[in-house]
Amino acid sequence: MDSRSTGRPANRTAARTVRPGRDPDRLEGLLAEPRRARILAWLQEEGSARVKDLSRAFRVSEATIRQDLERLDAEGHISREHGGAYLRSVPEQVQSLSLQHLVNMEAKRKIGRVAAGLIADDETVILDAGSTTTEVAANLRDRQNLTVITNALNIALMLGAIPSFTIHMPGGQFKAPTLSLSGEKSAEFFSNIFADKLFLATGGVSIDAGLTYPSLADLSLKSAMIRSASKVYLVADSAKINRVLFSSLGKLDLVHTLIVDDGISDEDRRGFQRIGVEVMVGS
Repeated sequence: MDSRSTGRPANRTAARTVRPGRDPDRLEGLLAEPRRARILAWLQEEGSARVKDLSRAFRVSEATIRQDLERLDAEGHISREHGGAYLRSVPEQVQSLSLQHLVNMEAKRKIGRVAAGLIADDETVILDAGSTTTEVAANLRDRQNLTVITNALNIALMLGAIPSFTIHMPGGQFKAPTLSLSGEKSAEFFSNIFADKLFLATGGVSIDAGLTYPSLADLSLKSAMIRSASKVYLVADSAKINRVLFSSLGKLDLVHTLIVDDGISDEDRRGFQRIGVEVMVGS
């Protein structure tokens, strides 16, 4: 029997292995501009980073990383500090509870409506942090007796005011750009959690590379969320298809269904379906 039809896939144990980065040789050979783009994506995800951590992750010298950060600082994206750098927009984002990745919002709204339609009264659901999962949450206000587990502070505040909802949050380290909690403490929270559905965010998705993210910090947490859910829905706008970022969570057998907007090509849709991933399109 296909393990996808049994609720909790037998091969879900693949989520237990966190693989830091993709091909080390490719990381080491990155040219300056692609490397700086990935460093910026890392900072947009994490809010800050230390030189020594970036040096280790990208397999270049600390002097090279300092040069990269100086260029990103000169371009107005970040601010240098002793031993590292931070994203300039972080203080304003936290004060206004606004997310960093507010692009393709109409597509994300379409996805949010479709995804929310899959959630019934009285269910227990996990909502990952991110702008697309926030759109899922925004469409849940008319449900009754939901139990929502989320690492996203903005989602918890949005849904926590609904009297019939029960909201749970893990502990962990605060990540300002995504208004979320992350790290090993967050992952440990899910060790005894059983949810009906998980709505998982991603930075990039492709048939070959699977699920990829700008940095390493969330991989253990997302793996723990996957293990806790009977069914996993990946919510990703079409701009993320065939996009490959710094770190890999795993192959697409970790998810049951991809929920995407109508910008997906027929070729990509057939490709996902061929490997056993259901595709739902919001329009």
